[in-house]
Amino acid sequence: MSTIKLIFQKYTAFFLGLLKVLGIWGPFVIGVMDAAFLGIPLDPVVAGYVWKDPKNFWLYCLMATVGSVLGGLVPFYIGKVGGELLLLKHVDRKKMEELRDRFEKQEFFFLFIPAVLPPPSPMKIMTISAGVFEMRTRLYLAAVFSGKLIRFVLLSALVIKFGPDVVALTNGFLKQHWQLVVGVLLAFIAGGWIWWRWKSRAKAKTAA
Repeated sequence: MSTIKLIFQKYTAFFLGLLKVLGIWGPFVIGVMDAAFLGIPLDPVVAGYVWKDPKNFWLYCLMATVGSVLGGLVPFYIGKVGGELLLLKHVDRKKMEELRDRFEKQEFFFLFIPAVLPPPSPMKIMTISAGVFEMRTRLYLAAVFSGKLIRFVLLSALVIKFGPDVVALTNGFLKQHWQLVVGVLLAFIAGGWIWWRWKSRAKAKTAA
């Protein structure tokens, strides 16, 4: 037990030292490392930066989002190159077929939904799967960018309002009620799209 505690303390000290070196680029670099291979918790990093400098929350959200998108290209292209045999090393064939069915029914939301959710959402396995199933790169970029940006903006708003401790509470709530959160989010997006379409048609009728 003492050995585990010592390792954790050393890891924490190394991580904090790394953030000092990275400075303002912390959210971007950690975002790349998290999405590409290491799986470093990114939410606390973003929360810490936003709490210290709330006026520039949009910058930290954008940097973390771009870092996550670029880092995610690593497992995405690994999936494209490795194909089904690579995916079968992580899931059984039944699970792979379930993922394929989900991908074919809702290609955009296949990555958008796990991108919005905090860990332990299966983001990496979904990203590899998207590569295996030949998802278009542009659609990958759009889905992950929009999902991550929404996630970090919402997180920043909560941190500014309630403090950095809200990260643990929010993650716990989302883990237990992720279906409700996703449902509300999708309803909000659908409502915005319907309103935009209605306004566009109203303008077209006025112009005609």
